[in-house]
Amino acid sequence: MNWTVVQRILGLLLMMFSLTMLPPMLFDLYYGDHSWHPFAKGFGLTLVSGFLCWLPVHRVKKDLRLRDGFLIVAAFWSVLGTFGAAPLYFSDTLQLSFTDAVFESVSGLTTTGATVLTGLDALPVSILYYRQQLQWLGGMGIIVLAVAVLPMLGVGGMQLYRAETPGPVKDTKLTPRITETAKALWYVYLAFTIACMLGYRIAGMGWFDALCHAFSTVAIGGFSTHDLSIAYFDSAVIDLVAVFFMFLAGINFSLHFFAWRYVSVRHYFQDPEFRAYSMMLIVLSLVVIASLFFYRGFDAPVDTMVNGLFQAVSIATTTGFTTENFAIWPAALPALLIFASFVGGSAGSTAGGIKVIRWLLVYKQGMREIVRLVHPSAEIPVKLGNNAVPHRVVDAVWGFFSVYIIVFGIMLLAMMSTGLDQVSAFSAVAATLNNLGPGLGEVASGFMSLTDTAKWISVVGMLLGRLEIFTLLVLITPTFWRT
Repeated sequence: MNWTVVQRILGLLLMMFSLTMLPPMLFDLYYGDHSWHPFAKGFGLTLVSGFLCWLPVHRVKKDLRLRDGFLIVAAFWSVLGTFGAAPLYFSDTLQLSFTDAVFESVSGLTTTGATVLTGLDALPVSILYYRQQLQWLGGMGIIVLAVAVLPMLGVGGMQLYRAETPGPVKDTKLTPRITETAKALWYVYLAFTIACMLGYRIAGMGWFDALCHAFSTVAIGGFSTHDLSIAYFDSAVIDLVAVFFMFLAGINFSLHFFAWRYVSVRHYFQDPEFRAYSMMLIVLSLVVIASLFFYRGFDAPVDTMVNGLFQAVSIATTTGFTTENFAIWPAALPALLIFASFVGGSAGSTAGGIKVIRWLLVYKQGMREIVRLVHPSAEIPVKLGNNAVPHRVVDAVWGFFSVYIIVFGIMLLAMMSTGLDQVSAFSAVAATLNNLGPGLGEVASGFMSLTDTAKWISVVGMLLGRLEIFTLLVLITPTFWRT
C-alpha cells in the first residue's frame, strides 16, 4: 500500500472540496442573510486540513495502484462527509449536533435525500443552496470530477474511476483516455442541469428554486428548499418537468453521451437495460395510477394521474421528491414503491438501488436455469442483446446480490435493536442503502426522531449504497491488506 500517495491525493481532494464552500457565501452576500460565517469557518478548516495532509508528502511521485484507489475513495467519502458537515455544525441557525450535521452532509453527498431538518422555508439561502450543491456534486461523483482535474496535478485517475464506479459495466470508457471520459460525463451532466433549471423556470419556479431543484433532480437526490418538497409549488407542469428529468437522470449517462456525440437516439432502444428500465417505470406508473383510481374514485382525475406518475418515477429512480405523503396511500402501494427502489435506475446513472442491469442479468440467469431443467446438458449463455455475458460478470452480480442481502439483514437487525418497529426499520434501511431518502413509519417525514445510534447506522448504509457496497467492504478483507 502506497500510504504517502494516498495521503497526498486525499490532501489534494480536500483542498479542492474546500472551494465548494465559497458559492454559498456569495449567495449569502447577494441575498443579505448574514449567515456566511459558518461557511468561512468550514472553508478554512477544510483547506488547512487538506494542506497539512498534502504538505509532508507533496513531492511523492509514485504510481497509483488499484488498491490505493479503493482506499482513497472510501477514505475520501468518509472524510468528505465529516468536513462537509462543518458549515452545518457551525451554523447558529441550525444548532445541529455533530451526528445530525454529519448525517445531513452524507445524505446530500450520497444523493440519498434523507434529512433531519425541519422548517426549511425559514432557513437562510446559503444553507438551502449548500444542501442542494452537496447533492449535485455527489450525483456524478466528485471523484469522477477529480479524475478530470488531478492529471493536471500529476496524479493518474484510472484507479480512482474504477473504484468510484463499481458494477457490471465499470470498465466501459466513452473515450480512449479516462480523463476525457470523466470530462465527457461532466459535460453531459452540466448540460442536463442547465436544461432542467430552464425547464423549471419556464414552468413557474423562481430562479433560485429552479437552480436548487435542478441540482437535486439531475443528481437524483431529492433535497428541496421547502418542507413540502415539490408539492410546495402545486403545479402539474412542474411535476411533469421533474418526471421528465428524473427519468433521464436514471438512464446510463454513456447513452446520453453517444446521443450528443452522434446526434441519434437509436442506440437507446437497442440497449437492453434502457428497455427494461423504461418498461419497469411504465408498468409501475400504470399500477399506481390504476390503484389510486380504484381506491379514490375518479374525482380530480388529472391530479390522480400526475401524482401517481410522479411518485412512481420519483421513488423508483430513488430521487425521493414527494407531491403527496405516499406512506399513507391505501393498500400495498407504499410497500410497492419502496420495493421499486430496490431496482433503482441504470448502471452509469446518478440513481441508487441495485441497478436495473443486475436485476436483468439475474432474471435471464433464472430463465436459463429453468431451461436447463428440461435440457440439462445444453450450453446456454446469458445474453444481453446479441452478446453473451462473460461468466465473470454473472458471478459478480450473484456475489453482489448475496452481499447486499447479508448487509441489509445485519442493518435491519441493528436498526430494530435501537427501538424501531419492523416497518420503520425495514424502510429506513431501504431508504439509506438504496439512497432513496423517504421511508415509512417513523421515518416517513424524516430521520430526526431516530437515536444517534440509528443515525450512524444510516450513515454507514448511505455510504455503502453510494459506493455499491464492495468498494467499502473490500477494505475489511485480509486479502486487500496483504502485500
